[in-house]
Amino acid sequence: MINFNENIVDNNTKLSIENRGYTYGDALFETIKVANGKILYWEDHYFRLMASMRIMRMEIPMNFTMEYLQEQIEKTLNANQLLTSSARVKLMVHRNEGGLYLPNTNAVSFIISVKPLDQNIYIHNTDFYEVDLYKDHYLSPSLLSTLKTNNKALNVIGNIYAKENNLNNCFVLNTDKQVVEALNGNVFLIKGNTVKTPPLNNGCLKGVMRKQIIELLEKLPDWELEESPISPFEIQKADEIFITNVIVGVQPVTKYRKKQYKANLSKILIDKLNIKIRLG
Repeated sequence: MINFNENIVDNNTKLSIENRGYTYGDALFETIKVANGKILYWEDHYFRLMASMRIMRMEIPMNFTMEYLQEQIEKTLNANQLLTSSARVKLMVHRNEGGLYLPNTNAVSFIISVKPLDQNIYIHNTDFYEVDLYKDHYLSPSLLSTLKTNNKALNVIGNIYAKENNLNNCFVLNTDKQVVEALNGNVFLIKGNTVKTPPLNNGCLKGVMRKQIIELLEKLPDWELEESPISPFEIQKADEIFITNVIVGVQPVTKYRKKQYKANLSKILIDKLNIKIRLG
């Protein structure tokens, strides 16, 4: 069951072919993790969505408060018998249909869908995880590239490329040939006691888990955080690399070409994320 503008309907419900999310990618989405019925990092998701809607010139309804959308997520979880379980939630907001490139309205609709997750907490997964650079297409850094829009063509074909080459993931480059992010999350690179992650003006997604990790790193006395560009050359010099998103938490990279990596800091961060979940 899904939630379409407050109405719980069957997930086979059909949208119009004029839906602007479908015809023009005129939509935004948030992927949210629920652990034992608790919506994780909800405030960060909410404010990112509101900021993104303003950038996209979407009209924010008066009732789109943090409490209202939380109620709608919980309503959807309840309809799928997941209210006290763990789940992956997708909250999508699209501009209402009408018009061509120029919309007839800036009013919006929302859809919430949920899927069960097996794990309540984050797992430190050190299984073999190989990455490489994706160089067929480049990300053009701008304010739009930091948003979670419905246009993910680069990520789709990048994942196909990774599968065809027996890779677990790829690093995306921007037009300045800097490492910006992975196909499904933000990137952190460790050399010595310095942790680097690309700044938002390089074009990376303004990730919710990225924000959590930065806040944790700022409280660790033995580590120095830098938000600065990462060149492909630095990858092979790194001691450790990991990828972050709200579903997996922290995913250590074990291999890039001939280089293999440790997974020490990622373990520390996973433990601290799980402590926050339990205490919250």
